Amino acid sequence: MAVIAVYSVKGGVGKSTLAAALAWSSASVSRRRTLLWDLDVQGAAAFLLGHDRPRGQRAASVFTRDTDPAGLVIHTRWDRLDLLPADDSLREVDTLFARLGKRRRLGKLTDALAKDYERIVLDCPPVLNELSNQVIRAADLVVVPLPPSPLSRRALEAIRDELSRNHPKHPPILPVLSMVDMRRRLHRETVDEMQGWPVVPMSTHIEQMAARREPVGAFAPSTPAAQAMARVWTGIERKLCE
Repeated sequence: MAVIAVYSVKGGVGKSTLAAALAWSSASVSRRRTLLWDLDVQGAAAFLLGHDRPRGQRAASVFTRDTDPAGLVIHTRWDRLDLLPADDSLREVDTLFARLGKRRRLGKLTDALAKDYERIVLDCPPVLNELSNQVIRAADLVVVPLPPSPLSRRALEAIRDELSRNHPKHPPILPVLSMVDMRRRLHRETVDEMQGWPVVPMSTHIEQMAARREPVGAFAPSTPAAQAMARVWTGIERKLCE
């Protein structure tokens, strides 16, 4: 089992879109039993898989062991792909962790879920707090989506600095250039400068994920956008095997 965290300290970078697409690729392309765990209170990853915010506030209760995570899991319409959705209770999760004083609670939960899943994809909120610390401790790989701009590169450096200070043995980081428009000079220059980084293009098909509420690979598999997502997933699998 491997845990892949899709994480950024900056919002609006295509994080949840990438998380949903990668989880679908894991289940449908690699044919692995996959769980998409939505830790972002906005619940965008679940929305993109066609599920509305659940009633009640139980998402945070899995960390106090009041609720078995398996009891909150939703089966999606795609074989081998399950979802653990977010709800408003996650707004207080940082306070909850401070009260519990358990530094590896999320890691222990993902370890327990390993009996049911080969890949767990975490859609993480754009924060630097105890939840992000728990994510880093649990993850085998951190995927960081970055639109091609100087501010996004600063966000990546902030993540690297944070990991160096607080997680000397942190998992590998895989930056992904997201929302790339090769008609724009800055985007072309960034792609040239960051050679070797996976690239996800700006695409109407990716935008349609929110309207259709399904991953781009499910409804437009032959498009450049879907093929780019597939290449990102292939890179992730390759990195996990290193």
